[in-house]
Amino acid sequence: MIKLIIADDHPIVREGLKQIIADSSYFVVSDEAGTGAELLAKVRENDFDVILLDLKMPGMDGLDVLKQLKVEKPKIPVIILTVHPEAQYALRILRAGASGYLTKESASSELIAAIRKVNRGGKYISTHLAEKIAFALDADSEKMLHETLSDREYQVLYMIASGKTVTEIAKELNLSVKTISTYRARILEKMNMKTNAELTRYAFQNHLID
Repeated sequence: MIKLIIADDHPIVREGLKQIIADSSYFVVSDEAGTGAELLAKVRENDFDVILLDLKMPGMDGLDVLKQLKVEKPKIPVIILTVHPEAQYALRILRAGASGYLTKESASSELIAAIRKVNRGGKYISTHLAEKIAFALDADSEKMLHETLSDREYQVLYMIASGKTVTEIAKELNLSVKTISTYRARILEKMNMKTNAELTRYAFQNHLID
């Protein structure tokens, strides 16, 4: 049996994922976690074959948790579950060490295949997303402005372009308003821009957000 742990802060989402997994006799959800810190604690104490991790988590967000997992338990494949379908976001997550990237919308039809593939040592992304990533990789060769950003800076850029305020971003990432303001200032400097409107326009034009 392939032992799984699900990390998502919404119990109803965890239940839904367990229902999908229950359709296969090869997998068992042996534990679950509601926060990144809880997941890390359980992974340190127990053995799991695959980790299902929500990208948006309270406290430590999914990207930070993923990076810590890759330091402490680099051999355990991690499938990221998210509401973000954007290719650029997926590309950064895969580069950070994820073995799979699934939108929650596609989980019902693709989760079982994803678990099987990453458990065998492969990588899993949907065909649709793979095509978008291929275009993103082509764009990478030209080294676009957003590629100069760190993962955290890119995350803040994405949230600004999505219409969130500095205060909302700080709350969501569990950081201070001052820290987010500093990230924003760095982003504007690196991208040679002056306003949130310019950042948002850039994000739309380069398909960082839909």
